[in-house]
Amino acid sequence: MPGANGNNFLIRTFHTAARGKKVHPILFPYGNGHVEVTIDCPNSPTIIDYHSEADGSAEGIIEEALRHPVAGKPLHELAAGRSRAVILVSDGTRLCPSRLFLPALLGALNRGGIADDRIRIVVALGMHRKHTDAELKRLVGEEAFERVAVVNHSALSEDCVAVGTTSLGTPIEINRLVVEADLLIATGNIEPHRLVGVSGGVKALIPGTASHRCIEANHALSGRYKAALGDPDNPIHRDLEEALAFVPIHFLFNVIANHRQELLEAYSGELIPTHRRGLEAARKRFFVPVSSQYDIILASTGGSPKDLQLYQAIKTMQNASAFTKPGGSIVLLARCEELFGNGIFQYWVETIRDRPTMLRKLKEQFVLGAHKVAQIEQIVSKHTVYLYSDMPDALTELAGFIPVRDLQQLVSSVINNEDCEVAMMPHGALTFPAPE
Repeated sequence: MPGANGNNFLIRTFHTAARGKKVHPILFPYGNGHVEVTIDCPNSPTIIDYHSEADGSAEGIIEEALRHPVAGKPLHELAAGRSRAVILVSDGTRLCPSRLFLPALLGALNRGGIADDRIRIVVALGMHRKHTDAELKRLVGEEAFERVAVVNHSALSEDCVAVGTTSLGTPIEINRLVVEADLLIATGNIEPHRLVGVSGGVKALIPGTASHRCIEANHALSGRYKAALGDPDNPIHRDLEEALAFVPIHFLFNVIANHRQELLEAYSGELIPTHRRGLEAARKRFFVPVSSQYDIILASTGGSPKDLQLYQAIKTMQNASAFTKPGGSIVLLARCEELFGNGIFQYWVETIRDRPTMLRKLKEQFVLGAHKVAQIEQIVSKHTVYLYSDMPDALTELAGFIPVRDLQQLVSSVINNEDCEVAMMPHGALTFPAPE
């Protein structure tokens, strides 16, 4: 349903047949499946969700975006006279359905005169883990995988080229393949983002194909500056865009995708105007006003890939926190089959004696990966957080949460009085609190 200011969000109430009776079982996404929970609550629970429906077919959306760039020339015209093209794609922790649009991008490059053997696809991992060949094939699709070389980015300094320094002191060190290409195409999906304001756009370049040193320097700016959700006009995001002076992105293909990795919208053309146009649409889909806060929030990330790792699932807790009363509870459903999802994060949680020590050390020096500890502290200092996951209980507790094995029993025990106000976020990773 349309929301305030033209936003397409959903806040609806489950109505029961009679006060105090159980509602129908509710399915929450979990991994590649679902878990079922029955809510027995006198006050009808509320569902808080983003707008996830597409307005057309994926093929039509892709064709329209490539045919009518927001700004600049179409891709096939840009390709004329170029010798080597590199396409940056998001990794498997993101919802971007690269496999759907890569054949169209390859076709445009071919029409412009760049043959497949002069095209590389670089997976913009940043500091995320590298992918296996089977994962790369699933990520980009069989057609693209068979046609062109697909490589994992390496954040080692020896695999990157130093090209300059931003005004805030971030050393710009970029993957050698990316720097050497004379036609650079960035892809990705647009969502609100807490660190830099918004994903998509330049983030394919940094952190996507940057060195560890470069990524950490930019992330460390979060200790001095704060970004508003959905707003790229902040020093951290501007720091990223300064890198374009050293390594220009010639063409952007950004999409908006839902939790099922279905294509909702797409935009192409020159980077900044194209990214900003897509951002306008993303705000309308992903922002939900915080009109009420609740005693208990049951939040799923929306399933895989958003719940592959605790590193990613924290984002859902942050969103849920905005809708939870101070002192209230969050019940997070996130499979976390890859556990922490970051070795440095896991090392700090498992080996440093207590959270105050970790926070003190982070205040003294920003450490990429370990910074997730501070994000957890911001949540658990205000709320009790229960985690239903595949993580061992001991690791869950060390991370700061209460482990849950019997989800139904937990839900029945925490929802225990007539005045309890309950809400459910089935796709919490994409359901963001609207800025005031």
